[in-house]
Amino acid sequence: MIFCEGEASEPDYLNALKRLPEVRNNTAISLEIDPTSGVPLTLVQAAVARMRKDVEVDEYWCVFDVEWPQHHPHLDRTLQIAAGNDINVAVSNPCFELWLILHHQDHGAFLDNRAAESLSRRLDGRTGKRIDASMYLPQRAEASKRAADLAGRHDQNGALFPDDNPSSSMYKLLKAIEPHR
Repeated sequence: MIFCEGEASEPDYLNALKRLPEVRNNTAISLEIDPTSGVPLTLVQAAVARMRKDVEVDEYWCVFDVEWPQHHPHLDRTLQIAAGNDINVAVSNPCFELWLILHHQDHGAFLDNRAAESLSRRLDGRTGKRIDASMYLPQRAEASKRAADLAGRHDQNGALFPDDNPSSSMYKLLKAIEPHR
């Protein structure tokens, strides 16, 4: 089960991913979008509450952003609660648009939300928040490699969350969904 804070690009991407035959035939994915456009803490709390009610779900994931220049509140506490309750997180720093950028190219320089959104739109030609996920899904393996490489670079440099900008752990979610890819 995936809990998601975004109302456009994240659900567009995740819904398209779960419709792929290779995913649909091997994995059941339920996507919950936070109707209040809440913060990561409320998203993780909702996942914990659902986990306590529904024991038949194998994994719980929360997909959210850090946000720059003004971070979401209580990010450290959010990650502690998630870890303490076996809730996986896919966090994009500064925002989900970085994950979209990584489908097109490497990007290792710091970004704030505005710059990430601008670059992402320039790369795919869209004008709003909605995405055509079919443009992205064929490049998800390349994006995953680029994101994993960024994580490795941050580990080597000692850059700790949330100072690991740019980064996205969406590649971990994709690995959980498609373990043989």
